[in-house]
Amino acid sequence: MGEAEHFVDTNVLLYLLSSDEVKAQRAEEIIQAGGVISVQVLNEFAAVASRKLGMSLAEISEVLETVRKLLRVHPLTEESHALGLEIAQRRRLSIFDAMIVASALLAGGSILWSEDMQHELLIEQRLVVRNPFR
Repeated sequence: MGEAEHFVDTNVLLYLLSSDEVKAQRAEEIIQAGGVISVQVLNEFAAVASRKLGMSLAEISEVLETVRKLLRVHPLTEESHALGLEIAQRRRLSIFDAMIVASALLAGGSILWSEDMQHELLIEQRLVVRNPFR
């Protein structure tokens, strides 16, 4: 499946802007390798970059334009929403984490790069959460 095998969570994208050079470099490596994000990731990135980092919408748009060139964007659908709710209940994940997991599964992901969930967590026997900063 190639690039679609790797799904990137919001926290990895945010490390592109980090003053921690090691984490910023690792985030860049992951994104340069290609993969998938969801519309939710784009929305979360924009909200955090605006609210917590004080970036302008023009600056946010510029960063996300580059990200969208490197990563395929998986849409939010009723199917991803329903699956996310099911996963949240079954796996006891937060709604937002479960929605990320649902999008990763529906996009055909085998690896979910995320710092927010348990490292090496196996979901549906086909998606592994990996913390890229361990």
